[in-house]
Amino acid sequence: MIARAASTALLIFLATVAGCGSRTIFVTSDPPGALVTLNGVEVGPTPLEVGFRFYGQYDLRLRKDGYEPLAAAPWAAAPWYDYPPMDFILLPLPINTTVRWHYEMQPMSVEQDSHDALVERAEDMRQAIQP
Repeated sequence: MIARAASTALLIFLATVAGCGSRTIFVTSDPPGALVTLNGVEVGPTPLEVGFRFYGQYDLRLRKDGYEPLAAAPWAAAPWYDYPPMDFILLPLPINTTVRWHYEMQPMSVEQDSHDALVERAEDMRQAIQP
């Protein structure tokens, strides 16, 4: 009877401490300060640390004035300890996982900059004409 109570107490303890770890994506860029859009949601400027729940491929976009916009489809790959049966065996341990992505942004060319300025002036004129 005591062994059964002890094993029940152990299971309850393991269930309460399970899932204490964290999963984090850490995005950096050169130059820093680029606005990060992750799966269509703006999450902030680089360097950026954001939590995530699921492993897999993400849609990542970086924007910064004076630099070419950057689009990527990086993977957040599951580490070895997040596959069965290891994920169940290590369940009660608080495991923190960090996925790191770094991107080099290219300065915008003069031609592209003048093209963007032309498009912006055209949009301003279009809005000024509309009632």
